[in-house]
Amino acid sequence: MIKLRNLLVTTVLVSGTALAGCSMDQTTGQRTLGGAGVGAAAGATVGLLRGDFLSSTLTGAAAGAAGGFVYDQIKRN
Repeated sequence: MIKLRNLLVTTVLVSGTALAGCSMDQTTGQRTLGGAGVGAAAGATVGLLRGDFLSSTLTGAAAGAAGGFVYDQIKRN
């Protein structure tokens, strides 16, 4: 139960960061949310195979959002 709560809190924080990126800079927001979408899809696929759909989807979304944000920062410099 504690792991699920920690995962949920992390997901909410990452989502908040992604949404804040949308309001500050449209390109950053698009890349972050695009990464989150791709990560969620990949996580869902893995989750279906392993049997832990929700946690894999949320983990994939968080990792994808982070990857999209990092990619955006690299492209800016």
